[in-house]
Amino acid sequence: MKKIATMICLVTLGIGKLFAQEAEENKDNGRLDFTANIQNNHLWRGLIITDKPVVMGNLSYALDAEKKWKVGIWGASALADDKDGTHYKEINYYVQYSNGRFYIGLWDLFNSRNINTTVASDDIFNYSNRRTAHIIDLRTNYTFGPSFPINVETDIMLYGGANAGEVVLEPDGSYKKNKYSTYVQVSYPVIAGKKVNLDAFVGAGFALNDATFLYGNGKNSFDVVNAGVKASKTVKITDHYSLPVSMMAMWNPSNKYARIQLAATVF
Repeated sequence: MKKIATMICLVTLGIGKLFAQEAEENKDNGRLDFTANIQNNHLWRGLIITDKPVVMGNLSYALDAEKKWKVGIWGASALADDKDGTHYKEINYYVQYSNGRFYIGLWDLFNSRNINTTVASDDIFNYSNRRTAHIIDLRTNYTFGPSFPINVETDIMLYGGANAGEVVLEPDGSYKKNKYSTYVQVSYPVIAGKKVNLDAFVGAGFALNDATFLYGNGKNSFDVVNAGVKASKTVKITDHYSLPVSMMAMWNPSNKYARIQLAATVF
């Protein structure tokens, strides 16, 4: 009986340890995740996508245990119509790789607000080179390191974008080329590791295959389109919940406007 009791105790302890290990692994290695943000507007590469409050969601799945490779769906919707009567809604799909300092991602963007159906299709399944409103966007950024923490971001629109003016047509209306609008941004952490952190950034745009590009005023082949500062901090709500918040001031010298953005990551 004593041997049996000892064996039962060992088996029980082993099973308990196994379940504890599995629970810890599931906790640490959960690959499926989603987050939600709310902002007073949506600003992107110096462009004002909408001036209305926006709710954003990001659903991602890690393809490897280290969570360096991910696929996901990013979406957003404004909480009210803009002054022109249109309503901002967007759904994007992506695959990306990140090791902490280097990031590369391929994004499929679809913004359904104010699609001009004479030049682009409002059909989300239309990927024709002449009329698709989708934009295939290559995104990269690299941070040089703690001793020189400058971050350089480079993004190139590889395909699509008829509604954004990215597609150039022949006189007979057939497809001629894509502009490959490119955005390059340099940012620097002016204040880091404090209660309030502050980053400064400046971004410029140009086209690899045309004289004009998406982010500017349509007159220059190269222009500064995004400059500003972003302050961020974490607000403690309860002992178990904190709210990351930020405030950004942005100026677009090319289009001659500026905005303030307030944002919070709800979870």
